[in-house]
Amino acid sequence: MKKIGILTIVAMLFIGLMGCEKKAGEDNNNGGEAAKVENNAGTNAATNATTPGNTNAEPASTLPVTTVEFVEDNHNFGEIKAGEKVSHVYKFRNTGANPLKIENVKPSCGCTTPDWSKDEVAPGEEGFVTVEFDSKGKKGIQKKSVTFTFNGDPKNKILNFTGEVVE
Repeated sequence: MKKIGILTIVAMLFIGLMGCEKKAGEDNNNGGEAAKVENNAGTNAATNATTPGNTNAEPASTLPVTTVEFVEDNHNFGEIKAGEKVSHVYKFRNTGANPLKIENVKPSCGCTTPDWSKDEVAPGEEGFVTVEFDSKGKKGIQKKSVTFTFNGDPKNKILNFTGEVVE
């Protein structure tokens, strides 16, 4: 009986993965720049290329490449009380010659909520990425990240944070 249950689960996973693979193939056949961004970035940045409420914004994938420098890319919250929400602001500077446009900031899990500079960041100017971590239901040392995707080379920058959730 256990074998039938396991085989059923494996079959469902296989069918689900095949369906996802087909969708990815369809997206890649569009031939557009957005499909290339999705492949290269490893995220669904193409669908989040413009900010909500700003439908005339140019997707970052069509902007000239720039560079970015973060003040820090790792943060340690230390001890976090169970159930507490903590946040941190990662500051960055556009060190390139072109405006910087953030396509997306994708958290590694649902317990992390990001916010970021929605407008283009001019060369030499500063921007931010804020992360809020909800420790509800977590215990012990937590290691999380957000992937910052922008019109740069490389397109992605990973920002990490840790903390120990205590009772």
